[in-house]
Amino acid sequence: MLSFDELTSPERELWDAFPEGRRVDLRTGVPEDDRVVEGGQWGAARTVRAAVIVGLLLGANPAQPGAVACLRLAGARISGHLNLAGTQIAHALWLEDCWFAESVDLLGASLQTLVITGSRVPGIEADSARVEGNLDLRRSVVESLASSPFNHVSTALSLSDARVTGGLLLNGAEMRASGGWAVAAGGLVMEGGVFCRGFVARGEVRLLGAQLPGGLFMQGARLTDPGPHGVSLALDNAAASTLDFSDGFTVNGTVRLQGTQVSGTLTFQGAVLNGPPDGQGPSLVALLMQAVDFDFTLARAPSGTVDLQGAQVSFLHDSEHSWPDVVELDGFVYGSIKVHKTGERRETVGRRNSVPQRVAWIRRCPGYNPQPYEQLAGWYRKAGHDDEARRVLLAKQRHRRQTLPRTARAWGHLLDVTVGYGYRPWLAGVWLLALTLLGALSFSAQTPTPVQRGEGTPFQPLVYTLDLLIPIGGLGQRTAWYWPNDSLQWLAYLLIALGWVLTTAVLAGVTRALQKN
Repeated sequence: MLSFDELTSPERELWDAFPEGRRVDLRTGVPEDDRVVEGGQWGAARTVRAAVIVGLLLGANPAQPGAVACLRLAGARISGHLNLAGTQIAHALWLEDCWFAESVDLLGASLQTLVITGSRVPGIEADSARVEGNLDLRRSVVESLASSPFNHVSTALSLSDARVTGGLLLNGAEMRASGGWAVAAGGLVMEGGVFCRGFVARGEVRLLGAQLPGGLFMQGARLTDPGPHGVSLALDNAAASTLDFSDGFTVNGTVRLQGTQVSGTLTFQGAVLNGPPDGQGPSLVALLMQAVDFDFTLARAPSGTVDLQGAQVSFLHDSEHSWPDVVELDGFVYGSIKVHKTGERRETVGRRNSVPQRVAWIRRCPGYNPQPYEQLAGWYRKAGHDDEARRVLLAKQRHRRQTLPRTARAWGHLLDVTVGYGYRPWLAGVWLLALTLLGALSFSAQTPTPVQRGEGTPFQPLVYTLDLLIPIGGLGQRTAWYWPNDSLQWLAYLLIALGWVLTTAVLAGVTRALQKN
């Protein structure tokens, strides 16, 4: 236990101010002398031992009746290890523009509002901590710990399984753990929001399974020097009301949102997703992600792949800068697509050139998967644009054809040319007309032989051709005449076969039109 006689002059000032919650400001007012980055050179007049702070917070100098004790200190060099692990602290701690010689240990601690702003700290360990209020680290620079009891990777700020009833304020802060974990906060429970505007992380930011009902706001943040696996931001299985990565949010590494659930907006508007520096990893992995509003209008196209397999969103916003060369869309479900162009958001459905653009988007998927085509066609159909839906399904069949054996591809080409796989029934009508003209001209060159002489209707080439092409009913010509000329007889057989295929396609098109109306 420290005695008053052992305290230095600045420590005595802090000791006397604590019971009344007064702030002790050791700054000189000269900007050159108050630069925190050079705080290690501050002398005894600005040095406070960590043990003194711990003693005050644990009741060494209790508050006077009618006063609210609070430790407020600015511009100090804090020597020693600030160890509050496992303690219960009933007083707020405010440290501003301070330089810490050693790390801050809050493992399992229970404390009130904690403010360490504009300071330099060699690591903060707060796993399983409970903060009844805000955790404020604005403008601070926190450097990595060598290790912690829970993490075997160098970590700057550790908040695994912590709970904060207020907000986590990291605006303008910088977390340094190059190649390690800038923030390790798996299982973090936040009752307020996490605010990281202008935040810089050198290392991976890990929020696996975090509960963020107040949202995560990282506008303008920069994430560099990704972790061991090339990941800069990991929010796997997290739940949040809002995830805001907009206004110049820049990542050199992978953003991972596997199984993340967003009850409101997930936005990357104006963001830059560079992917891992080696160019070998994805820019965004969002398998099984769920969100209501997904804004992916980036500042420029991602350098790595975007994986949306199994993701579900109600509204998708994109632009010409949204998609890289490779996009994984198998299982991706959306309720609406709105395109962002020249400062306006317009719904894709109904635009005349939307189908080629959307099909080209799907073709960025490696290999052939029918689901993205069915999803897009279903959305067009749901919006009442059946023609566009058929164009998408025709594109699906053409893509599928490339995966088939040679003989099947040949048959597919025939179906495409003749009936458009059944999605272009008007083409079947054109072929029927052309075959009718061909048959009428060919059959008019010679006279066939009657099946029974003196019976049946007179031969009429046009009616005979129509009788061959129409598979249902009969006009009395096909059964009454045959050809001694083998070539014309084989032409008749060919017209019968093509008639079945083409007439069926025409009927299917008429049926679709009637159902649409």
